[in-house]
Amino acid sequence: MTWIFLIFMAVFAVLSFWGGRKLAVRRSQGVKPHSRPGQHGLYAAIGVLAPALAVMILAAVFSAPIERQLIAAGAPEAVSQLEPFRREAFIADARRVGQGGEALQIWAAPYAELLPTEGRRAHSIHAALSWGGMTAAVIAAILGALFVAFRIRPELRARNAVEGWVVGVLFACATVAVLTTVGIIFSLVYDSLRFFSMVSAFEFLFGTKWSPQIAIRADQVGSSGAFGAVPLFAGTFLIMLIAMAVAAPVGLFSAIYLSEYASKTTRAVVKPLLEVLAGVPTVVYGFFAALTVGPALRVFFNTIGGWLAGGPLDGIGQYLLLVQNQMALVAGAVMGIMLIPFVSSLSDDIMNAVPQSLRDGSYAMGATKSETVKKVLLPAALPGIAGALLLAVSRAIGETMIVTMAAGLAAKLTLNPLETVTTVTVQIVTLLTGDQEFNSPKTLAAFGLGLTLFVVTLALNVVAMRIVQAYREQYD
Repeated sequence: MTWIFLIFMAVFAVLSFWGGRKLAVRRSQGVKPHSRPGQHGLYAAIGVLAPALAVMILAAVFSAPIERQLIAAGAPEAVSQLEPFRREAFIADARRVGQGGEALQIWAAPYAELLPTEGRRAHSIHAALSWGGMTAAVIAAILGALFVAFRIRPELRARNAVEGWVVGVLFACATVAVLTTVGIIFSLVYDSLRFFSMVSAFEFLFGTKWSPQIAIRADQVGSSGAFGAVPLFAGTFLIMLIAMAVAAPVGLFSAIYLSEYASKTTRAVVKPLLEVLAGVPTVVYGFFAALTVGPALRVFFNTIGGWLAGGPLDGIGQYLLLVQNQMALVAGAVMGIMLIPFVSSLSDDIMNAVPQSLRDGSYAMGATKSETVKKVLLPAALPGIAGALLLAVSRAIGETMIVTMAAGLAAKLTLNPLETVTTVTVQIVTLLTGDQEFNSPKTLAAFGLGLTLFVVTLALNVVAMRIVQAYREQYD
């Protein structure tokens, strides 16, 4: 029914455009109009659609509570005497039955016998409200059509009105984006303040033990959790360093090659292939890390440990023999591969934006291509390259799936790349997985971690954008 109504309104809007255009042409005979006929047609289509959409939005917002109130007001006495929670559950089940669904097997007599009757009544109320909303929308569209038909004249500033509507739509979209950001920040700050009212912010930011398990009873083991997030920050920092140690040199050298040394044919083939890495889902990288890179590195270190065992370096050999598939090195290396296109593409574009006159001047002074790259190109592009690296760092800090599958979940305060570690994002996912109680410090700790991660990544993005803006101002 809704789709039929939307199709009807779309056809009505097209007819209004055609009618408004024809009416503008007929009424402008011998007179120079302010706007073109097409702009009058758009004015007519907007005049039809705007009131209809406004009525439909109001109906969608208010029909559900009105429907619920009408169903509750006409409910039998047995239903009215239920406690509020069970009464709302019965009404929801009746609405489900009225829409053709199956009732939950939780109702005994007499409520099981009342469900079909109440379902039919709920369905009739829903249908009446739906038809009423669509009828009101059609009436609003017809009134809008009559209004624009009266308004269309040669002197009508239809172009200004249409542009005003376009500006209004763009402003509404921008407002939605801003309000979404404000909502995200508000939800993070609100629940983070609830968490910090239960756990000291100093303990959270500087504590060295992370064990957020909270027991239900005081006599259970782990009844008091530990919320020191330093091991999480250390694990995030360690994996980020390993990832950037892979992505920064490989991505930067790839950008130098593509920008300065590769032929046009090679560049046209290699650059798209390199950028394909950016489109690979992170879960695929996680599988690659867990099934390929992890076992390969474990065999590598175990082999070295076998060589060293029994000799002067027996302690190191015995340690390497215990290395497992999951470790920070695996997650960081695979994450670095994922970040290569971020660094290479941005750095390549930045190097190409450096004026050719700088290169020509260097060549005229007798410098070679490598000297020009080292002495001229890289210093000139350094602000932009630094911005690209900071953007890659913020991307690495926010990665979750690769770390979950390749680095483990152990919150260890270590900088050893062969140890299992965890990160802030992985712990957020772990804390919010499954049924949770949002009055517990364990669950609210995810919001504290999220707020900390948000502040860090926001600061990195701001610094990166400042650097990039300074670079663009220099060479635009």
